[in-house]
Amino acid sequence: MTNRHPIEGLMQTAMESLKTMVDVNTILGDPVETPDGAVIVPVSRVSFGFAAGGSEFASANAKGSEESHPFGGGSGAGIALNPVAFLVVGRETVRLLPVNQSAIYDRLIDTVPQLIDRIQGMVKGEHTTDGVVRTTYKV
Repeated sequence: MTNRHPIEGLMQTAMESLKTMVDVNTILGDPVETPDGAVIVPVSRVSFGFAAGGSEFASANAKGSEESHPFGGGSGAGIALNPVAFLVVGRETVRLLPVNQSAIYDRLIDTVPQLIDRIQGMVKGEHTTDGVVRTTYKV
């Protein structure tokens, strides 16, 4: 028998439990395919904590002896899972859609390239319909 301290067993049990709870599928969820062929992957933030502690108590009848003392201890762990965004992989685009409502600036930045393309197309005499560029022909 090894001379292990009881707190080691408590810590090992808690860490093994955390290992089974947290894996890559916890952070990046299972992909879902939509009817139009886009794939949506949920993205989450995972936070977890761990604590363990204990104390040895001196026995009244074992004063000064080197025998093991009674042990009292415990351990605990907690996990928090918060959705952050959805990764949308379409036929021609990949977009990250944040869940947070204050992400208006991110959405504006995402639409700037599309807006510039449309303005350039209008200057060249092209217009878009459903993402397809159509050229205006002069007859």
